[in-house]
Parts: sequence; structure tokens; C-alpha cells
Amino acid sequence: MPLPKKTKSVSPYFTEEDADQIRAALNAVGHLEGYASITELVEAATLRELRRLQRKYNDGRKWAGIPAGQARPGRRTREEIRRRETKREGSAGSRLNSTEA
Repeated sequence: MPLPKKTKSVSPYFTEEDADQIRAALNAVGHLEGYASITELVEAATLRELRRLQRKYNDGRKWAGIPAGQARPGRRTREEIRRRETKREGSAGSRLNSTEA
């Protein structure tokens, strides 16, 4: 039997409100969905999103791995958050305008 691959840790950050909701969802329905821990829930959701991104942007193939320490660490800066919110508001406005036509 082959040995399992070594597990590496990645630590996501959530707002307090989102973390509360994650714990509440796990407590309420985790056992129904097969999640025994927050780690299992977050891992499943992240890997599902990873596969979606691979299909959308990389012809469904895996990307070459990047070693720990090579990816950008930490949270977004305030400026990045502001730009993202401004972009999101702009795209919401364009959707509203297109549905009004």
C-alpha cells in the first residue's frame, strides 16, 4: 500500500462573522454532509473551487505547484479591498443597467 502524501498546512483567515457562521453550519449540518471538522469543510470547499478554476483557466489541468513561501502571504491591503469594492459596485451597476433595458 502506498504511503499517503505529506499534508501541508495553509491557514485561511475569515471575518469573525464568517467564522461564526462556519462553526454554526458545521454544528447544524456537518454530520449530515459528512464534515467532522472545520478543516474538512474548508478543505472540501477550497478543493472544489480549485477544480473550477483549473477547468476555467487551465483546460482542467493542474498548474505546476508553487513551494511554500513563494505565494503572497497575508490579507489584502486596505487599498486592494477598496479597489475590489469599487470594481464590484461598478459591475453590479452595469448588471442593473442591462436588466433595465
